[in-house]
Amino acid sequence: MLAFAGSARRESFNARLARFAAREAEAAGAQAVVLDLADFDLPLYNGDLETAEGLPAGAVRLKELFLAHDGFLIASPEYNGSVSPLLKNAIDWVSRPVAGQPQLVWFRGKVAGLMAASPGALGGLRGLVHVRQILSGIGVIVAPGQHAVARAGTVFDGEGALAEEPHGAAVRRVVRETVRLAAKLNA
Repeated sequence: MLAFAGSARRESFNARLARFAAREAEAAGAQAVVLDLADFDLPLYNGDLETAEGLPAGAVRLKELFLAHDGFLIASPEYNGSVSPLLKNAIDWVSRPVAGQPQLVWFRGKVAGLMAASPGALGGLRGLVHVRQILSGIGVIVAPGQHAVARAGTVFDGEGALAEEPHGAAVRRVVRETVRLAAKLNA
């Protein structure tokens, strides 16, 4: 499982949530790799740039990671009721075709578990609708369950775990469902 946040801030609530989800995936028997999308130096997607210079090195590395994993645990912040530009841009670069590779091989048949964290009352819920729609449209099997952590400034303990229930239990359910779906699809 790849676990990552759609936020560039290292200590964002969603980065904490992605790390928590990765630990829970490992507890459920999966191997988890936490990545930070900010480490991939992806310019804003532009077809002219791609034509002139090819895929940026960060996009190539990210595509390799997506290809090597059966699933994703995505903690997505909500920006103005939708997906964050960082997450959308990463998806756009990873989805670009490569000669000799099947279309969207980096996404098709992979499983994603969705979650969000926000200081607001809805916890990022509105943005998850858009993330689900984008991923479903490119062949990702999105786990039915998801969880939005509202008032996220009060729910993480000093170790980065979700100290306040029912959030921890709800995220564990999303993670376990995602791990279980990925295992069934790859059995």
